[in-house]
Amino acid sequence: MTTGERVDQLVRDADPGGLGVMGDFGGVKQALLVEIMSESSSGRLVGVSRRFRMSRYAGLVAAAAVLVTVVPASMVLRGQSGGDGVSPIVTADARAVYSPTAMAAAERNPRLLIDRAGWTVTGLYGVAEEHGAVRFRRGERELEMNWYSAYVYSDRYSDKRVDGPARSVRVDGWPADVFQGLSGDFTVLVRPRDNVVVEMKTSGKWSRKDLDRVLADVVRVDARTWLAVLPAEMVMPVRERAATVLADVPLPPGFDVAALEEIGVSDSYQFGVGVTSRVGCGWIAEWQRARASGDEAGVRRATEALRGSRGWRVLRDLDKAGDWSEVFWEYADEVAAGTVRAGYVQALGCR
Repeated sequence: MTTGERVDQLVRDADPGGLGVMGDFGGVKQALLVEIMSESSSGRLVGVSRRFRMSRYAGLVAAAAVLVTVVPASMVLRGQSGGDGVSPIVTADARAVYSPTAMAAAERNPRLLIDRAGWTVTGLYGVAEEHGAVRFRRGERELEMNWYSAYVYSDRYSDKRVDGPARSVRVDGWPADVFQGLSGDFTVLVRPRDNVVVEMKTSGKWSRKDLDRVLADVVRVDARTWLAVLPAEMVMPVRERAATVLADVPLPPGFDVAALEEIGVSDSYQFGVGVTSRVGCGWIAEWQRARASGDEAGVRRATEALRGSRGWRVLRDLDKAGDWSEVFWEYADEVAAGTVRAGYVQALGCR
């Protein structure tokens, strides 16, 4: 049986739709993990982008492999219609089937969109987690929308006060404050709502007028609308995404494909990182078990699997966008050579 067939069989035997939303890692643990994953001697991406790390609280948004156009929320909210008088977005949304996990994850995050044509999504991370972010781009301008638990608000506000006095604005009718750093970039800190605080950061060529115009176009939508305007790949069923990613990847004993639902709605880079993290951790655990029990055949299988990871298509693709693959291969090579550092648990995000 090929790996792809094994994936299909595992998914058929499982019930991804019955899984709950991914549990919270805890703010401190998540922050430490992100810091470890983000650091590399070359300065490239590992699991998340350096530029999207916010203080000590969390890591956010990896470089996405593709740019995807955002459909203006106004087509949904204001009833703009197609030639037949029916909004094509509403029709498509009504027909779409999202997993319970995706719906629950969308309900947990702020679901803010820029209701203006021309903006594109270039990254999405942490939708099913307590900390996450989405990045929008239009021309030379970018806007990150980062969300955290409300308890970080006072610290974030104090940190931004260093940049200067705040200017009061409103985002989707909700109070917020704008700060401008020495670099000229703006930070918008939205007051907590539903136990979530949103922090937006600009990069590129922005003026205050530009920012005010965009903030006026930011709207909050319901879960189905938010999912409907995301790129199709990000909301693709786990079975399809996993089958593609794992097509040439040997799976460790007991690997649970259904558990990949925990990764949640995410861009292709983050999904690939999440999947290969679980595969790598599984093989290292199997290698340790086999060595401890004197199972030479098991040691050999695990060694060969990890040594062959340099040929996995998913890691070769991820290597073009960031440093995750290099970190993975570093530990895989150590295991293949007969040893492994304890730090692999944090570096690879093992649980």
